[in-house]
Amino acid sequence: MNSPTRNERDERPFVLVEKDRGALRIAALDRVAAGIGLRIGMALTEARALWPNLEVAEANNEADTDFLRRASDLCDMFTPLVALHGRDGLILDITGCAHLFGGEEAMLGRARRRLAGLGFTTWAAMADTPDAAWAFARYRRNRIAAPGEEKIHARALPITALDQPIETTLALSRAGFRILADLADRPSHLLTARFGAGLSHALRRVLGHEDIRITPLRPAPLIVAERHFAEPLAHVESLLGALERLAQDIVEALERRGAGGRAFEASFFRSDGAVRRVMIETAQGTRDPAVLMRLLRLRIDTLTDPLDPGFGFDALRLAVHRSEPLDAQQSTLEGGTAPAEEAGEIAALVDRLTVRFGRENVRRFVGRDTHDPVRAGGSVPYLSGHAAAPFPAPEPGQPPARPLTLFEYPHLIEVLAEVPDSPPLRFRWRRVLHEVRLAEGPERIAPEWWREASGGGDRPPATRDYYRIEDANGHRFWIFREGLYEDSTARPRWFMHGLFA
Repeated sequence: MNSPTRNERDERPFVLVEKDRGALRIAALDRVAAGIGLRIGMALTEARALWPNLEVAEANNEADTDFLRRASDLCDMFTPLVALHGRDGLILDITGCAHLFGGEEAMLGRARRRLAGLGFTTWAAMADTPDAAWAFARYRRNRIAAPGEEKIHARALPITALDQPIETTLALSRAGFRILADLADRPSHLLTARFGAGLSHALRRVLGHEDIRITPLRPAPLIVAERHFAEPLAHVESLLGALERLAQDIVEALERRGAGGRAFEASFFRSDGAVRRVMIETAQGTRDPAVLMRLLRLRIDTLTDPLDPGFGFDALRLAVHRSEPLDAQQSTLEGGTAPAEEAGEIAALVDRLTVRFGRENVRRFVGRDTHDPVRAGGSVPYLSGHAAAPFPAPEPGQPPARPLTLFEYPHLIEVLAEVPDSPPLRFRWRRVLHEVRLAEGPERIAPEWWREASGGGDRPPATRDYYRIEDANGHRFWIFREGLYEDSTARPRWFMHGLFA
């Protein structure tokens, strides 16, 4: 696949260069440059000697990759399994997809026309394995290998079709090998001993003897339903009507599996190559098309960049990316609300809030497996799969070890103690003096030494001695002394950390 060329009316040869082996070398070139004998890998000084009026620009690999990813989004309408190949190629796994486009020939032509709309000049081919298809695309351009003929055509390919390092290709050429048939007729162990295992594996893959699975850019969905339109749809309401029919197909597929969807993605393919994706997640598995469409409509209505039909959408896809087992629910015989129904109402509320305000802004509390009370609790997005650690159950007949109200930042207090390591006799908090009637402790909690020191710097957090305190009025507090008196580096301080009920 080549990058878009310049205006055809400009006859000056144009090349992109990048630094390689200490010199500027040609990384890409247009048709005019190729026609006058320039080639990829040629030093810029040599190219200027052949054509002094050469137009040169520096290659931008990041921009090329971004543009190639845009092309991959366009190709996603043909198959969800799309992978990048090198700096200028795409590999599509179209197994079971060609019939949706009228066969392989029609599918190949349509894909090339869509990519041409982005400015690409493409070479394409279809074969049984990714490596064979890539080799045919470069050396047997725009062909579909017929069953039984692929191996014959592959044997006639030049040895450069194996994509081996320059040194290996040069060594093969000097040894008299010209085409893959010359290598295929040799014992594989001799090739491996001379040129390494990589050559033998590449040869087997191009000849179709060995297949490797591609790694798609986006994970493959669990269930997919899609529609292709003979004429692009220019009205959003018509598009949503088609989406509703796809939702019904998705729900039927989920029902056959006994599952409910948790993550759904709607993809809108515009005729000019633009692709818009809308993702929704649910707090519980669902296979209710009304719920699904309500969330999708709400998500589309709240998009910061509205769904613009442009010249119309010619393809639509609805996919399930995550699911869970879902059994049918039955209402109670008394006519009341079952616990599952109550949980469903909460989940429906979470779904609406998440769609409207965003995934990160609807959160739930979780416990963490740590002895540090500051880190023992926190919040995560409600729809995240983060598992919460269980909170320790209090001993029967004993007061709780941790307060219900825990301050985010402990409050500094003034304390009078009988001796340095004794519980406080009285303390002042928020300008109110409290006389201590009962005290229990200390409970020594050491810092988590493997974490960074709180507040920065090289000094680690101090050890804390916690006390459960009850004042003369029956109010209960959780206070701690930070630091030890035997530590001469700092003066210990007292803090109020929480309140018991």
